[in-house]
Amino acid sequence: MPIYEYKCQSCNKEIELFQKISEPPLEKCESCGGKLKKLMSRNSFILLGDGWFATSSKKETKNKNAK
Repeated sequence: MPIYEYKCQSCNKEIELFQKISEPPLEKCESCGGKLKKLMSRNSFILLGDGWFATSSKKETKNKNAK
């Protein structure tokens, strides 16, 4: 499940919440009842392993005898 971040426009409290994609976004702050705004945040998606970069997907062959 993705983690969503919200910030209250009244009290400036920030919360992180696990929510299903199909769930509607939160609208009210639990602390003060103010309006929440969904924040954009960095993701932590990283591709690791061979073949993900141009430098690692091509193996350069060098002929040691050629000058």
